[in-house]
Amino acid sequence: MDNVLTPSQLNTLARDLLEGAFPLVWVEAELGSVSRPASGHLYFTLKDPRAQVRAAMFRPKSQWLKFAPREGLRVLARGRLTLYEARGEYQLVLDHMEEAGEGALRRAFEDLKARLQDEGLFAPERKRPLPAHLRRLAVITSPSGAAVRDVLSVLARRFPLLEVELLPTLVQGATAAAQITALLRRADASGRYDALLLTRGGGSLEDLWAFNDEQLARAIAACTTPVVSAVGHETDFSLSDFAADLRAPTPSVAAELLVPDQRDLDQRIRRLRQRLVQLQAHALGQAMQRADRAALRLQAQGPHARLALLRQRQEALSARLHACWQRQLEQHRSRLAHGASVLRAVQPAHRLERLRARLDTLAPRAQAAMARHLQRDALRLRGTARSLEAVSPLATVARGYAILTRTDDGALVRSTTQARSGDLLRARVGDGVLDVQVVAGEKTP
Repeated sequence: MDNVLTPSQLNTLARDLLEGAFPLVWVEAELGSVSRPASGHLYFTLKDPRAQVRAAMFRPKSQWLKFAPREGLRVLARGRLTLYEARGEYQLVLDHMEEAGEGALRRAFEDLKARLQDEGLFAPERKRPLPAHLRRLAVITSPSGAAVRDVLSVLARRFPLLEVELLPTLVQGATAAAQITALLRRADASGRYDALLLTRGGGSLEDLWAFNDEQLARAIAACTTPVVSAVGHETDFSLSDFAADLRAPTPSVAAELLVPDQRDLDQRIRRLRQRLVQLQAHALGQAMQRADRAALRLQAQGPHARLALLRQRQEALSARLHACWQRQLEQHRSRLAHGASVLRAVQPAHRLERLRARLDTLAPRAQAAMARHLQRDALRLRGTARSLEAVSPLATVARGYAILTRTDDGALVRSTTQARSGDLLRARVGDGVLDVQVVAGEKTP
């Protein structure tokens, strides 16, 4: 009884045996019981009419799938066989999965690519360089696709002097490959073109299958005219890309690679022209120095030769001096004309006229602003007067009351305790002042 195992030990041994005995396997089957919980992992079964196997594809791999897994879809899957110890179930853990139809095309593509590569059809040493400057380009593509619009737009913007001829053809379907091959051979045999551009827009592997044709790849390799292939998007590769002399990731990039930017050419021409002027000036200076040295050597031939040489030099210097004066005179005239125009623009009469026009514009605005200020101040004054009138004692007097003050010191009498019998008081009423004498005082309860 020494070899008694627990279930977990048994499952661990079984898992190690499965993983060690089975290498990476490919399985083509139908999807069933597809589920994707919140964790992002993908769980399903791979089945055929007679059997099924559980499979899992964890989130780091499943998030890169190019299709949505669904019940009944036929797929081609790659993974390793293992055992889920907690349940004692063996399953396939996948690292790659694709639709079965595209998988078959992919295998055919890889097999044909390997065979042509072994023949040296894609060898870098047989690639032809593109001409530095194209004069005529043939674009072999569908006349109604987005690719031709992108190519023509970029070519027209970058280098409108290029002659572009569109050679229309099918780019998808059963007869597309043969039509493209025949058109490519005729264009190459004509000798009319400096380069041939083979292009179309993106799509599935099945959509791009015409460009994986063996005869087309061999025709591209046999062309004497350089061929550029720009098929699909950046991640799409076809046999025409490998056989061509240059592969571009997109049709627009192909157009940029084929022709230079006219703005760059213009700058380069400007730099070359400036360099040429500098070289000419340098060569002229050296020639003049050589002439001067030769003149010095001729001095020994006699005074007549020397005088003639000096006369020639004087005439040359006079001509250069005259030309220099002419240039300076033109510069002074130009500066004078510019100064006169500036002076006319800033002379006092014009400035006064502008200021007068501005004053005419601002005067009504100032008057209107003053009127608004006066109106606002009048309203504020009336409001203040109403507020003062509301709290004024005279308003209280006008309603029938009287204000009593002492005649001796003018103090306001507010209480019966402030006046005694016989005191003289002054009472202010609504229409004047009364002098009164206190007879008696009585405090109200």
